[in-house]
Amino acid sequence: MMEEGKEKKDGIDNSDREEIFSQAVRAGKRTYFFDVKATRRNDYYLTITESKKRYHKDGRFFYEKHKIFLYKEDFEKFADGLQEAIQYIEDNRPEELLDEIIEERQVGRSYTDVEFEDLEKVEAASAAAEDED
Repeated sequence: MMEEGKEKKDGIDNSDREEIFSQAVRAGKRTYFFDVKATRRNDYYLTITESKKRYHKDGRFFYEKHKIFLYKEDFEKFADGLQEAIQYIEDNRPEELLDEIIEERQVGRSYTDVEFEDLEKVEAASAAAEDED
């Protein structure tokens, strides 16, 4: 029987993993956790966890989690790929649509306040982006 607070996954006892640093980032309905941990040999690695609150049909909630393990030999390649993907998004998204999204977030407009004209703008921006490809 395992002690409380210890994890066992895929037959591997993870209780020897010391947590060194943890950072939580709340982003809308999601929370991202960046946890630096150490192996038995004191090598550091990073776990990135996405946590979303979900509900059962009876109304009870649970947290759905997705986790990525990132090891030190992959840090630079991962960071480069992430930065390249972010740069692509920033360089290629329709500016008009971006300005509208920013304005809506600042005003605090709810998702239920969407007008049909807004949907037409999104569809037009998407079609224009596809035409550019």
